Amino acid sequence: MYSVIVSRTFQKQFHSLQEQLQQRIRNALKELEIDPDKSRSEADIKLLKSTKLQKHRMRVGDYRIIYMIEENTVYVIEVFKRSQGY
Repeated sequence: MYSVIVSRTFQKQFHSLQEQLQQRIRNALKELEIDPDKSRSEADIKLLKSTKLQKHRMRVGDYRIIYMIEENTVYVIEVFKRSQGY
């Protein structure tokens, strides 16, 4: 099991979203506790290339969650709409 820690930036972005989307993101974060590296039907995960620190992204509908993995901890950095870009 991994522990998931969210940044203040993520918290601000998260609280500005609609309640239904917040619930979908909560469920996605629970999937990160199981295995943050492996893409599966509940979690579309990809490794981001050309980043100084190794980052991953998880797709939740039109939104993307960016995070890093260090040992047994997942650091969630931000969530944004896909059209806003990386």
